[in-house]
Amino acid sequence: MMRDRGSVVLIENNKIALIKRTKDGSVYYVFPGGGIEDGETPEEATKREALEELGVEVKVKECIAKIIFNGTQYFYLVEIINGTFGTGKGAEFTKESKDRGTYLPMWIDIEMLSTINVVPKEVALNVKSIYLSQFCAHTITSYNPR
Repeated sequence: MMRDRGSVVLIENNKIALIKRTKDGSVYYVFPGGGIEDGETPEEATKREALEELGVEVKVKECIAKIIFNGTQYFYLVEIINGTFGTGKGAEFTKESKDRGTYLPMWIDIEMLSTINVVPKEVALNVKSIYLSQFCAHTITSYNPR
């Protein structure tokens, strides 16, 4: 059984922070995050993982999604309060984990969430929908100028 996880949803300048994973010839993207350690809350795990994987200290704003499957995965909207993005020093970046593929923190345009392979896709689409709804009350999906 998998343990519960805390995950980072970090959005700045119309971009979202994701980890580009390359493993066994596959390329996909995941939300930064990891397992909740003994005595840790989901929020504390999310803060720790942001520092380990992204190199930034964050303030947790709110839980925007929760998936229950082989444990519970919490997705928290966060904002950077300190640090430099891309300077994470977690175990993912050590030589010992190279057999687990590569991990590359990067900023991805929010609009791309529906076109790239993000895991879990449902959360990515939900994040995109929530984010875009903050700026556009109505979306026109078809338009005929006549």
